[in-house]
Amino acid sequence: MVTILIAEDDRNVRLLLGETLRSAGFTVIESRDGKDALAQLDQQHVDLVVTDVMMPHVSGIELVELLRESGYEQPVLMLTVLDSFQDKEAGFTTGADDYMVKPVDLDELLLRIRALLRRSKIVSAQELIVGALQLRMTDATVVTPHGEIPLPQKEFQLLYRLLAHPKQIFTRQQLMDEIWGYDVESDSRTVDVHIKQLRDKFSAYDDFTIETVWGLGYKGVIQ
Repeated sequence: MVTILIAEDDRNVRLLLGETLRSAGFTVIESRDGKDALAQLDQQHVDLVVTDVMMPHVSGIELVELLRESGYEQPVLMLTVLDSFQDKEAGFTTGADDYMVKPVDLDELLLRIRALLRRSKIVSAQELIVGALQLRMTDATVVTPHGEIPLPQKEFQLLYRLLAHPKQIFTRQQLMDEIWGYDVESDSRTVDVHIKQLRDKFSAYDDFTIETVWGLGYKGVIQ
């Protein structure tokens, strides 16, 4: 099931959007502002973000900037009362995929969301097959012939990133930027720790290896 995060500081609007999306069959996560949204995104996979622009703590513009800088590639739909060309230009320039002016027509909102999902192939691309293993993005789980291995979000994102681009070398800093981009308390050694944990958990499987490229970083190799 597709998961959508709503970042909206107006409680009534947030509840209305959430009810509309749930009725349409989506899983919904609600955040009261951009800061809360970042915390939610740090803990779980989200397929699409719907965000208000004017929010306390971290605005919608700042939220999208932080997400794009960290390598988050899923679609983002902005909602705002600001309807000038300059406002829309700022949203798209920041990295938003679509932009709607409040009050939004809920039927049109659903149409735009489904179009964004089709465009990004999220609806059909919820998993990655590596040999006999299935990396299931919806719940950060690796399905093996012997059962399921649930992973913490960061470990899953790291593994998915490496195996979705086999033999591509990723530097530690690149992985930090893409996966821990807005977690300023982490450093590159965090990557090493997570790599070790992944190697330990999948040592019994020969479908892939995570190789160290000395002086550079890591790469995933599918056998």
